[in-house]
Amino acid sequence: MKTKMLLIIVFLATYSYAQENLSYQKPPKEILELADADLAPGVQIDSKGEHMVLLYRNQYKSIAELSEKELRLAGLRINPITNIGSRTTYYTNLKVKKIGDKETKQVTGLPKNPRLSGFSWSPDESMIACLNTTKTGVEVWVLNVSEGNATKITDATINANMRESINWFKDNQHLLIKTLPKNRKPLIDSSTAVPNGPTVSVSDGSKAQNRTYQDLLKTPNDEFNFEQLSSSEIKKVSITGEVKDFLPSDMYRGISFSPDGNYVMITKIKRPFSYLVTYSRFPSESNIYDLNGKLVKTVNNVPLDEVRPKGFMATRTGKRNMEWRDDKPATLVWAEALDNGDPEIKVKYRDAVYQLNAPFNTSPKLILKTLQRFSGIDWGNDDIAIATDYWWNTRNTKTYLFTPSDVNSEAKIISDRSYQDVYSDPGSFVTAKNEFGRNTLAIQGNKIFLMGAGFTEQGQFPFVDEYNVKTNKKKRIYQSEYTDKLETLSSAINMKDGEILVRLESQTAYPNYYIRNIKKKSIKAITAFENPFKSLEDVNKRVINYKRNDGLDLEGTLYLPLNYEKGKKYPMILWAYPREFKDKASAAQSTANPNEFVYPYWGSPIYWITKGYVVLDDAAFPIVGEGSNEPNDTFRTQLVGNAKAAIDAVDNLGFIDRNKVAVGGHSYGAFMTANLLSHSNLFAAGIARSGAYNRTLTPFGFQSEERSYWEAPNVYYNMSPFMHADKMKTPLLLIHGVADNNSGTYPLQSERYFNALKGLGATVRLVMLPKESHGYRAKESIMHMLWEQDQWLDTYVKNKKTINIENTIKN
Repeated sequence: MKTKMLLIIVFLATYSYAQENLSYQKPPKEILELADADLAPGVQIDSKGEHMVLLYRNQYKSIAELSEKELRLAGLRINPITNIGSRTTYYTNLKVKKIGDKETKQVTGLPKNPRLSGFSWSPDESMIACLNTTKTGVEVWVLNVSEGNATKITDATINANMRESINWFKDNQHLLIKTLPKNRKPLIDSSTAVPNGPTVSVSDGSKAQNRTYQDLLKTPNDEFNFEQLSSSEIKKVSITGEVKDFLPSDMYRGISFSPDGNYVMITKIKRPFSYLVTYSRFPSESNIYDLNGKLVKTVNNVPLDEVRPKGFMATRTGKRNMEWRDDKPATLVWAEALDNGDPEIKVKYRDAVYQLNAPFNTSPKLILKTLQRFSGIDWGNDDIAIATDYWWNTRNTKTYLFTPSDVNSEAKIISDRSYQDVYSDPGSFVTAKNEFGRNTLAIQGNKIFLMGAGFTEQGQFPFVDEYNVKTNKKKRIYQSEYTDKLETLSSAINMKDGEILVRLESQTAYPNYYIRNIKKKSIKAITAFENPFKSLEDVNKRVINYKRNDGLDLEGTLYLPLNYEKGKKYPMILWAYPREFKDKASAAQSTANPNEFVYPYWGSPIYWITKGYVVLDDAAFPIVGEGSNEPNDTFRTQLVGNAKAAIDAVDNLGFIDRNKVAVGGHSYGAFMTANLLSHSNLFAAGIARSGAYNRTLTPFGFQSEERSYWEAPNVYYNMSPFMHADKMKTPLLLIHGVADNNSGTYPLQSERYFNALKGLGATVRLVMLPKESHGYRAKESIMHMLWEQDQWLDTYVKNKKTINIENTIKN
């Protein structure tokens, strides 16, 4: 015993010393072989179900890639050398396969060491255009899908900083692309530039209660650099590489062709810029052009959107959500607020939807009013369209069936429900390609169709429903009967023939794609990906159900150690993420499926079943506030109640030593972890990644909290672990990305919280991962993170000296 204790003391001394000048570490072999496994490719299938493209990529970036030059401007992260998002996910190889063939075919002609992104199918789906990022810039390549060869059609002159950099013309022979302007000026290096004066911000008395965005413009130098990086020339380029001018240099944002291909709507950013909001809320102008780049009509002018009324349902006034109507050749549709964008104003209808036909020189036509905030439309034809709205405060969503051609006909509400009520979810309407190549409702006479996930009290059974628009009656035409597999209905290939694309998986069978015929009751495999996580094939996984002390039903996915021995008690990791609800019935619903494939992604706790831990993953942590009560009014009490119920449930099954339980989470889960360690004695240790711990630093709301700090100071105070740092007596591992860009989770949150805990004598370790954002990307960072977590768990949980812990709430 003395020898064992001496080894622990020596280890702790080594682990403490290793905090200084620590190089990247790797986790133990059991975890490393899972974390470093080669994954199956991504899959893109054409709408006819004839061809598929397999996209291969590295599971992680390298720290060298994340260390490439990066500018953070107006909500964008840009590599100014290559002119594309600095954190773009790249694919490194492509293969093609004709549905029905056994073998895949390697795409020929690809560039050396490709970094491919931005895939865009041609209108006839015979080709795919994509970007290739070189060391000096971005090129456009085109893949002929049936032949399996790729060709470069531009030099590395593409400007992909504002996204939407490639768009197909209707003829399938040309693309509209954004290129670097010839008159771009050299960027300013703010670290060495001599300032001309101070940066001054002014308030005119209007309330501008915005979230705490990161990567905002901060100086005139930032403004200059943003304008240079966002400016492009628009060119017309053929698939053989011929380039013609289309529009001169400007700050172009969105590009969208009309369904018939005869017009293109292009939105550009204008000044003045803002230091309070991201580029999506800068002033903008939307114009319609013909196919020769001649201006047809300016259809929208949006001013700077800094100031909005209070509330999550607040919006700006004027035209918004402007887009093409998918079932018409060239008709614009948009929404406008009828309440001045202010949710506090009482009106019968919140939003109105208008349309305007080409050539856009008549008055707009009102086609719909919605009771709540307009969300979107699934177009069918002049007689049938489906619209949705929602209202965050009540978690309500309504679905409308309406006749676009008859403004005097009243829209019929065909669904009125809480969007958090998954059991009542009717599913999504099935679409098919129309004559314009746009996805519109798959209509057969008076019938349209819905596909749903199929969550029920008895389990998950995905379904297809037939809905008669005349009788308002539904008929179930397919329901999955699997009890040992999870079937996901991906999309319809041909509803008339009954063909749909599905995905099947089980705990140990990697997800693969199939074509199911619901009329012939047949199914055909079209992929055969193998399980890359062979060491987990014998995993003991189950969904457990239990109750909170107030009777609320909860659940979690339980994994037993791979070396599990009956009767032996093991340490446990509880991993969770709190979610807010407005009613207990929705909060109690089950959405866990035991047949879901066991997929240990980078942030997962599942790795530790290889190290002798029980893992309770995705443990339900509902925070409920019914009626006039807000969920966060009793956040801490419900949080501890959820945790205690989870530990009790697994302890009652006889699997764990309840004195050796760790809790962990990412983002809001990290916030949860710190609160649980501050206000309960339930845990031996905690892991908190990329969290926020002082809510006064996010004073105009956070997560689902709509009230400001000044409206609910006690809520902000009581929910902030920083304010209760003196109560922390449990070892806590803090991990954060140095370049976190998530709203509210500044790296400063972890740094200040660590300083407070250290100053008060708590056992705490802070790991700041260089170059990492809110989600971690570099292989070196993720392997080191796994090592840190493993060391922490072994030290303070598995090898913790057993004492009797009282399950009490701290004062």
